[in-house]
Amino acid sequence: MSVIVTVAPTGPIAGKSDNPHLPTQPHEIAAAVEQAYHLGAAVAHIHLRDEEDRPTADLTVARRTLDLIAERCPILVQLSTGVGLSVDFAERARLVELRPRMATLNPCTMSFGAGEFRNPPDGVRRLAARMRELDVKPELEIYDTGHLDACLRLYDEGLLADPLQFSIVLGVVGGAAATADNLATIVRRLPPGAVWQIIAIGRANLDLTAIGLAMGGNARAGMEDTLYLRKGEPAVGNRPLVERTVRLARALDRPIASVAEAETLLSLPARP
Repeated sequence: MSVIVTVAPTGPIAGKSDNPHLPTQPHEIAAAVEQAYHLGAAVAHIHLRDEEDRPTADLTVARRTLDLIAERCPILVQLSTGVGLSVDFAERARLVELRPRMATLNPCTMSFGAGEFRNPPDGVRRLAARMRELDVKPELEIYDTGHLDACLRLYDEGLLADPLQFSIVLGVVGGAAATADNLATIVRRLPPGAVWQIIAIGRANLDLTAIGLAMGGNARAGMEDTLYLRKGEPAVGNRPLVERTVRLARALDRPIASVAEAETLLSLPARP
């Protein structure tokens, strides 16, 4: 089966002081996404930063970033409604009004490092309903086994449509540990027909990405998930991380999905 490779060029936590190659501004993010697209990425998972590199849900910044990406390449965009721990849920939810092909849907409030990631149940239900109205495909980010149960409840309520698309995030302090056993446990419990990828945070990134690919999952690569290519060696941009993931998939004889193939595998709604 073909592998959908997603690039996550920047996240809500790290800054240029952690790694100067981290893209944060719209033109930097667009350039990193274009490079990843030419390396084989079919999806771009996008976080936004303001002029001072702080996480933002500003719609002007979002539109500028999306437009710059679209000018450079036809990659599928998955806009993060997670944004950052300091941004109010209502602000984050408004991002789906831009109608990206996909957007994250985080089902539960949780401890996240030293902070709190707030996703109130009623707000999550309203966001799921609005995404369905707008034909924005939810990327269900689950950080623990209970998050999977919360997603299945949304499905039972008719707020999510098949096939469900899961990102299994392991290694965040406050969520499930980045172990092969935790990954296998969650994958065994996924509903039939679900599409999934592994997102391994930090030092477990390489090992769990390889294990996830061997298990038949998709993979995410980029500086949101790790700033290092290996211990003691900072990643010089997103390129080496994406290249490594593509090499892993090909070593397992799994072809890399094109954008058109990814659209089909994810059952994305048609757009004009």
